[in-house]
Amino acid sequence: MYRILLVEDDDSIREVIYDYFMRKDKDGFSLTLAKDGNQAEEALYEQDYDLILLDVMLPGTDGFTLCRTIRLGSSAPVIFLTARGREEDRLYGYVVGCDDYMVKPFSLAELYAKVQALIKRSKGMVLCQEIKVADISLNPRQMTVSVAGKQIELTPKLYALLKYLMEHKNEVAAREELLVRIWGYDFEGSDRVVDNHIKKLRKALGESGSRIKTVIGKGYKLTE
Repeated sequence: MYRILLVEDDDSIREVIYDYFMRKDKDGFSLTLAKDGNQAEEALYEQDYDLILLDVMLPGTDGFTLCRTIRLGSSAPVIFLTARGREEDRLYGYVVGCDDYMVKPFSLAELYAKVQALIKRSKGMVLCQEIKVADISLNPRQMTVSVAGKQIELTPKLYALLKYLMEHKNEVAAREELLVRIWGYDFEGSDRVVDNHIKKLRKALGESGSRIKTVIGKGYKLTE
């Protein structure tokens, strides 16, 4: 059974999420509920969780601060649930360590699917599944990449960059997001390192490198 901590100050939202997860799989998930940052800190002190659903605007300790604290001692996936949908808020969420960001109102079915996917990924349960985008194939277990059936060699950073873009195909990945995901929260260099690695990755992919599109003022996306 997977343990989830749900931190949400809105009673109705907290209850509807809890009820939905219990209806979907009451034997597969155990949800601990917290209505503010202080309760969440107590819950985190008492036990470990497989995933945390975290509101941003909370009484007591806010969600961003709480996420930073979580990241000091845990790699459990964190999904922010918030009404703050501005791009700068979403990007800051990734900077402090979240894994995904859902803006209210959101689909319960989508939230449930993301929870399942993130837990499986964090537990290493999807490593054997090959990822494909057009003629680009990536095998996470073997850590290999092939284009049109021909294997290519990538540095660890280029491999990680391609893997992230493939996992988020057709979605815009901001430079700041890629910087945090690939180089880490404590990286002190410029985001120009992302541009330089994208250039190298396009070259390594040959003609398929044109599938990595530049989104002016935003970042990059890999298209099918």
